[in-house]
Amino acid sequence: MNAPMRSSPLALTVLALLHYRPLHPYGVQRLIRQWGKDQVVNVGQRAGLYRTIDRLLAAGLIAVRETGRDRAYPERTVYEITEAGRRTAHAWLDEMLAEPKQEFPVFPAALSHLLMLTPPEALDVLERRAERLRRHRAELERNLREQTGRGLPRISLIEVDYLRAVAAAEEEWVTALIEELRTGRLRWSAEDLAGFDGTAEDAPEPADERRAP
Repeated sequence: MNAPMRSSPLALTVLALLHYRPLHPYGVQRLIRQWGKDQVVNVGQRAGLYRTIDRLLAAGLIAVRETGRDRAYPERTVYEITEAGRRTAHAWLDEMLAEPKQEFPVFPAALSHLLMLTPPEALDVLERRAERLRRHRAELERNLREQTGRGLPRISLIEVDYLRAVAAAEEEWVTALIEELRTGRLRWSAEDLAGFDGTAEDAPEPADERRAP
């Protein structure tokens, strides 16, 4: 019996690329980068890609097409998608597109503890973030212009357009927060932090069950 496999962005991407033609792992990694999918899928470590391919193979979603031998390259295994893989890829894609998922990104988690910083400290770190967001958005916009200029259809760049929109929205929100800090409309103090540390003076003291009567 094939082992069940949970969906992931990398697993979906591997199935999507094999949907077009059989590939060996290096070819998959190269296409991910050539097509700009590395902006939304983490392929920084080739070992992660190989582990994903092994899981897809164990689940029966891909199969070995052939093993090539060439003097100039090490032995390369070429994989192809199975019918089960095609069905699974469509099911994963449907779920990922239609169902918003509860995720826990780093930035909102850090914002939830902004009270630990002083307002000047918060202003400094947020100004640095805003500058990086501006550079990132500009890079995405430049990428979109270059790729569009090469004649690529918008559908092939839709994830880059989404990333640009998200970066622009975050930049706008962070810039507004910076303005609140600069004008003093958003401020707090050490006393405010003390009110959230769970040690209020009027909190009842827990009973010590070991205390003698």
